[in-house]
Amino acid sequence: MGREFLEVFEGWAHTYDQTVTGNDVEYQEVFSRYDDILNDVVKKSGLTVLEFGVGTGNLTQKLLNENKKVYGVEPSEPMREIALEKLQNYSLTIEDGDFIVFNKPADKIDTIVSTYAFHHLNDGEKNQAFSEYSKILDKGGKIVFADTIFENKREYTMTIQSAIKKGYLNLAKDLETEYYTTIPNLQDIANQNGFTVEFTRFNHFVWVMEATKQ
Repeated sequence: MGREFLEVFEGWAHTYDQTVTGNDVEYQEVFSRYDDILNDVVKKSGLTVLEFGVGTGNLTQKLLNENKKVYGVEPSEPMREIALEKLQNYSLTIEDGDFIVFNKPADKIDTIVSTYAFHHLNDGEKNQAFSEYSKILDKGGKIVFADTIFENKREYTMTIQSAIKKGYLNLAKDLETEYYTTIPNLQDIANQNGFTVEFTRFNHFVWVMEATKQ
């Protein structure tokens, strides 16, 4: 359920916020327009939000600043600790869990959000997650995920080759190891589970996927 990559993120917790501001040259393009990406997810979200992969709480803070009620899910204890410290002046709970195994909030959720995390699930698990979310959301409810997605397999392969050529070996290993998918795959998964879906590109790597339940 994506937890096989948990050790990586626990080691990244204390430098994550530096990475997203462009301090790591290998990941500069991945996090290009980071603030715009988060703002777009917030803009497309409703009032009662379930967030997966809270991380250090950057998206969470923006959601709360817009007076949205947020239920956070984060499997990494170090990440949860950083987020809770950052958001100590807000009223929220961040629980242990992942995209598929989590405690369902008592309140009715109108939007499910995530940034830079859905690639921890393979396509079969992504489909399972959408199936679960379809049970949670009413008609018109949304899934709004920002993540590294590729237009097709050729673009994915060329991106890895480009990273290797530039000497970005950590980025290349990341792309080869985790479960980065394509727009056609996500379209199929969304449609199979009763959602229409639109994609907006923000940089070479990251798209915002907005799936609406029919």
